[in-house]
Amino acid sequence: MFAACGFCSSCSTDINMALRGLDICVRFLMRDTLRKGILHISPRTGCLGCQVGAKRHLLSDDVVKLQNFQQRKLAVAYQVSGAKEVYFENVNQKLKKNELILTDELKLLLHLCQSADDMVTAKSAIYRYHEENRHVSFGDFKFGPLFMRLCYELGLEDMAATTVTDKSLKGFFSDSTSFNIAIDMLFMKEYYDSALTVMAEMRNQGVTFSKDTYTLACATCYKLNTPKSYRVCLVLLEEGQLKGHMIPRHAYCFASALAVKQKDTGKARIFYSQILNPDSRLCMNLNVWILAVEGSIKDAIGTLNTSILPNSPVFVRRPEFSHEVLEVLQNQSEGGPWSGQVEKVVSRLQNAGQVTPQGFDDILCYTPKGKRKPVAISENRMTSRRMLRPLRSTLLSE
Repeated sequence: MFAACGFCSSCSTDINMALRGLDICVRFLMRDTLRKGILHISPRTGCLGCQVGAKRHLLSDDVVKLQNFQQRKLAVAYQVSGAKEVYFENVNQKLKKNELILTDELKLLLHLCQSADDMVTAKSAIYRYHEENRHVSFGDFKFGPLFMRLCYELGLEDMAATTVTDKSLKGFFSDSTSFNIAIDMLFMKEYYDSALTVMAEMRNQGVTFSKDTYTLACATCYKLNTPKSYRVCLVLLEEGQLKGHMIPRHAYCFASALAVKQKDTGKARIFYSQILNPDSRLCMNLNVWILAVEGSIKDAIGTLNTSILPNSPVFVRRPEFSHEVLEVLQNQSEGGPWSGQVEKVVSRLQNAGQVTPQGFDDILCYTPKGKRKPVAISENRMTSRRMLRPLRSTLLSE
């Protein structure tokens, strides 16, 4: 514990000690809370209790890393308990005097932010810091994702958008993660035009698009569903393919769905053909939707018939189809030679429990689970833990 009195040498030493002990504190706190089975965090507005309410549409926690970030904030709050207001006042005094903001000071400041008012000070500190250090490299550490995670936690999507697109901060957000988190925030709040603006600025600054960026870009264009957004989607995917970037299945699904909405089923089928593993629920629904809209009713019926598993065991995953997709198929076949077959296969799917009330848009806009952590493989012990003698196998001794 320490109280930040000012920016003398002793206080700076305390700050550095707090930062060095951060990782140790995180491990200690999480080990203790996991052992007790609880993680008690204050439910104040803008604090770490926002974890439960933070919902993502398209980015997995592997990207946002909100829980890990909140654990680190908890550790810092534990280290500097009772000194937050004094510390922020000292930072504000330095800003008024136009004094230099040090790297460790900015790290600590960002980890202590708990409200929108705190973020105003943090934003000013970022501008001051970047003004002095725009041409200086500090290794692999990037402040951009840290600031964006704060905006994400506190619901400050406007601040995130204006900051990441500010020309005077060019170079501060040099990574795709900062832009991705900002776009995901705007997407979640349905500010699709603003999300497209952030995307354009990312492209103008030459920040390399990641696979998550392509998913967010195609999703934003899909939600806008205008001729302009469709052209943007086509250009981005074409550029990504020419550059050899990895474009994920989810992005192609959004692009294909947008092409269907823009009445370009030929392009929708081309995008769908780029999907290497189309066995997911989303891809199967998308395929039936494309077949229905392009008039391939017979093929759609065949796909649905092969998906019906009425007597399968409970542990076998049965394909589910959105009622909206089936309604599109029914409407497209109405009055045609395949109308009776469509009604029959839809009835069979309903009886088998393979029709979901979810709309196609809900199935399309899902949050990925993220990467699975590898399970540690325990090595066979060769010595006894109690006797410290070699273990002898009965079979081997024989």
